[in-house]
Amino acid sequence: MPLDPSEVAGVPQPAAGRCPICRQPADYAHRPFCSRRCADIDLARWLTGTYAIAGSADDGPVHNDDGQLKSEGRRQPDDDMVDP
Repeated sequence: MPLDPSEVAGVPQPAAGRCPICRQPADYAHRPFCSRRCADIDLARWLTGTYAIAGSADDGPVHNDDGQLKSEGRRQPDDDMVDP
């Protein structure tokens, strides 16, 4: 006899809640969404930049004194040079 999708190894699982896209009851197979359609809508929002993870103002690119972009974590050839 197949297991009920709301059970894992015979242990009942808590209710999945509501779909964050359309607020319908979530489906176990597409959790936390109600359907593949809502999961695809969510993915498209991430891929197009509708959703974004906020960062601090300090997360911008690092530039050296000449205004050139400096790679973080890498040493630049002129870092060790001393003016003659």
